[in-house]
Amino acid sequence: MTDHIRIRPAEGLWVVRTGGAVIAESSAALELSEGDYAPAIYFPRGDVAMAFLERSASGSHSPYMGDASYYTVSSPGETLPDAAWSYESPLPGMEAIAGHIAFYTNRVNVEKL
Repeated sequence: MTDHIRIRPAEGLWVVRTGGAVIAESSAALELSEGDYAPAIYFPRGDVAMAFLERSASGSHSPYMGDASYYTVSSPGETLPDAAWSYESPLPGMEAIAGHIAFYTNRVNVEKL
């Protein structure tokens, strides 16, 4: 793991909501802090209602975490392109986030209950 990235359990119960739907809910989420960026909450895929997500053609690369896949989040009356991402095969040291999905907090509501 690089010195400027920290992954730890996200204490408590976390939820993702948009368009009146609960997209994810987990008490086993992870918090990833990277440098000066706001922390991102990563939800185990098993705690995400994957029926609301569709993998998009978008992607990105982080030299620290690897290749990210993006997802469009759809809820009743709302479609949010590339509102979630996942590092499905993260680089060494980042294995803890494999099998997890994070959401852009400026696109959906991510909150601790």
